[in-house]
Amino acid sequence: MALKVELKPNERIIIGQVVIRNDEQRTRFFIEGEAPILREKDILTAASADSPAKKIYLAIQLMYLAQDPTHEHETYFALVRDFMKAAPSSLPHMTEINNRILSGDLYKALKAAKQLIAYEAELIENATRV
Repeated sequence: MALKVELKPNERIIIGQVVIRNDEQRTRFFIEGEAPILREKDILTAASADSPAKKIYLAIQLMYLAQDPTHEHETYFALVRDFMKAAPSSLPHMTEINNRILSGDLYKALKAAKQLIAYEAELIENATRV
């Protein structure tokens, strides 16, 4: 079954190793086959990865888009180790992400990493209220 994608004007999408930018009108197309796909709203750049959780998301994103995800493992695990030292309460989130990575479901690992980013924001908000 094909994946139906609608792009807004000038929206970008990554399919495999290629960035596609839409023209100035809405576009709909169907993707058949297997390839990593990320919409612009889900893409994080090195410049926008401005927190530890976002850096973890970026490492997972690079794994997801890479032909060989093992090249990012060392970076990912170093980031996770540092995050866990700073926020041990994030263990359930890290467990979910790690299980997704180990099972090879990197797209769902990205979704779980978004929850980690939200959790990190909550931790920061709680710390600044004190």
